[in-house]
Formats: sequence, structure tokens, C-alpha cells
Amino acid sequence: MSERKITFDDGAAYERMMGTWSRIAGETFLDWLAPAKGLAWVDVGCGNGAFTESIAQRCAPAQIKGIDPSAGQIAFARTRLKDVNAEFLTGDAMALPFEDKSFDVAVMALVLFFVPDPKKGLAEMVRVTRRGGAVTAYVWDLFGGGFPADALQVELRAMGLPSPYPPSAEVSRMNTLTSLWVDAGLTKVDTRVIDVERSFVDFNDYWESCMLSSTIGAAVKGLPAGQIDELKKRVRGRFGAGEGRFTASARANAVKGWVPS
Repeated sequence: MSERKITFDDGAAYERMMGTWSRIAGETFLDWLAPAKGLAWVDVGCGNGAFTESIAQRCAPAQIKGIDPSAGQIAFARTRLKDVNAEFLTGDAMALPFEDKSFDVAVMALVLFFVPDPKKGLAEMVRVTRRGGAVTAYVWDLFGGGFPADALQVELRAMGLPSPYPPSAEVSRMNTLTSLWVDAGLTKVDTRVIDVERSFVDFNDYWESCMLSSTIGAAVKGLPAGQIDELKKRVRGRFGAGEGRFTASARANAVKGWVPS
């Protein structure tokens, strides 16, 4: 397994690559979470605010705090949530800049496998959540083929080319995710699988969105032209994609639990 630091700094590029996927999965996730209105939320690893915007639109929060290590992502997030009680800060998921018991809901959307120490990141979420509050997350099922660009990664590896996993990829397994929540002392821990689909103009639209990834795009663009053509042909073949509209699927593992009252 290849591992290295993975960062996302371009909010607009992230929107096309992953922001849309995040919102699609987030709709199902929020339906499952079924939160009350008027709560205080913290969105840890908020990125460019794609999921934060869904919280604002669907959950009528009293307030939202978004935090992310990327100043570029935070700058983009601030442009999309101007008319709600939202504040975006740069910071570390393993050292949240908030007082104990500040929020009713703490959430990580497609983030936990990027946190170097997921146990510490979860402990911080628990710390800043009030008694009886929800601590919850969802992550792509990396080892179950759930990542939106899984077909491309599979073919990269089949060609003997590098395709890095996030630093804490193991947490994407449902049993690992469940154990993490139970071991953190959360109650009524529950999980579910989220299956989603996304439509693209054509296969090239899908391919180009994958190329916006700071890891996959860099790995592919550094290859000789002949290898890129071969890779693209192999990925297209996995989908049996023609020239028209194209649909890709993905799958996430979700977990929720409550801070003991």
C-alpha cells in the first residue's frame, strides 16, 4: 500500500472532482441522521463547504462552524455560505479550536481517512460535543470498490503504477469504523451503507473530473502519453462506456453515535 500526505487546496477544482459527490452522498446521510432543527453543528474537514451547504439548506441549524487545514478551501467555502450563520476557520482536526461541549452535532464528511490519527480526531469531536449530542461521519468504502475513481485506481495498479491510499485508509472499513465509535464510549452506535450515482456529460467528463485530484491527476499526468492513452482505454472498458451520457457509482460507509448524557 502506497501512502503519502494528500492535500486539497483548490476549492473550485475540488467542487468538480468531489464536492458534487459529497453533496449526493450527504443527502442520504442527512436523511439517515435525521437531526432536529436549530442545532449547533461543527463540520470537521469541511473542505470547500459542499456538505456544510447541505447542512444549512436541509437542517435549519442555529449555527455552523467549519474547519479545514486548507486556506484555499476555506476561502471557497466562505463564498458559498454568505447568508447563514456559518463561520469557517483553518485548523487541525486533531486539535479543534473550540471549547468543550460547544456543539450538538459533530460531523466529518469524507474526511476521517485523511486524519493521521483517526482515534485522536474522533476524541476531539467527542470533546466538543454536548452530552446527548451526535458524533457522526461517512467515508468512501475504499477497499470495497466504493471510491468514485476506483476503476481508475484499479487499472493504475494493474499496470504497475502508483495509486496512493489516504494515510488512514483502514478506517474506511465498516468494522474498523464501528469499533472506533464504540471504543470512544459513544452510545447507540449505528451504521449504514450509502450507495450513490452521479451523471456525467460523457466518459471524458468523468475522466477529467478524476484528473483534478491532487494525487490521481498528478500520477496520471506524469506518465508518457502512450501509457495515459492505454490507461484511459482500460478504464473506459471497465465501464463499457460509449460516447454519450455516462453514469458512475460510489459507496460510502456511515456511522453515528451519541455522547452519553
